[in-house]
Amino acid sequence: MTIKEAIRERHSVRQYKDIAIKAEDKEKLEASIKECNAESGLHLQLICDEPECFDTLFAHYGKFTNAKNYIAIVGPKSKENLDELGGYYGERLVLEAQTLGLNTCWVAGSYGKGKCRAEVADGEKLVCVISIGYGEKTGHAHKSKPADKLCNVPESQRPEWFKEGLEAAILAPTAINQQRFLVSLEGDTPVITAKMGPMTKIDLGIVKYNFEAASGHKCK
Repeated sequence: MTIKEAIRERHSVRQYKDIAIKAEDKEKLEASIKECNAESGLHLQLICDEPECFDTLFAHYGKFTNAKNYIAIVGPKSKENLDELGGYYGERLVLEAQTLGLNTCWVAGSYGKGKCRAEVADGEKLVCVISIGYGEKTGHAHKSKPADKLCNVPESQRPEWFKEGLEAAILAPTAINQQRFLVSLEGDTPVITAKMGPMTKIDLGIVKYNFEAASGHKCK
């Protein structure tokens, strides 16, 4: 599966099969997490076979079942762009999981923060978690805003690589499907900015990763 296929096929999944993550899949995820942490200075962690984090009223309300594995997005509070970095590298892992046949869901509120087993050192913050496992189903596509609502570059002035990146950005998961971002161009440099709203900085990182992965162009 290519990265573009993973972006198109990945949807949020909250119901999982009651089976452990395969050893080979876990090993690949751990290796990717190690790379992400080395690049970003974050403290991302994979927690497996731990059901308490999603054993809460909010999680049940969110219709999570057999959510026993998750990636914890943790990093230094001193990083001004911590939420954006968490979204960026978390999405990298989400798409890696998709290529391995695993399903995921970004979770900012429907979990027990106090029950999360991630290691959060002094001076660090738990930003959010990503549930992960083998889904009962593969999920379904969310309704997206039209490209012209999310991009201020006229269609006739969009290079082919930009169109591919924009498509991937539109497919990116965002909190409550709000899609509060804007994609533009400064010369040949794509620029993505976040609008006001809940968790939009995390969303910004997610959207940027999708755009870059599909287009091959670094965002500002």
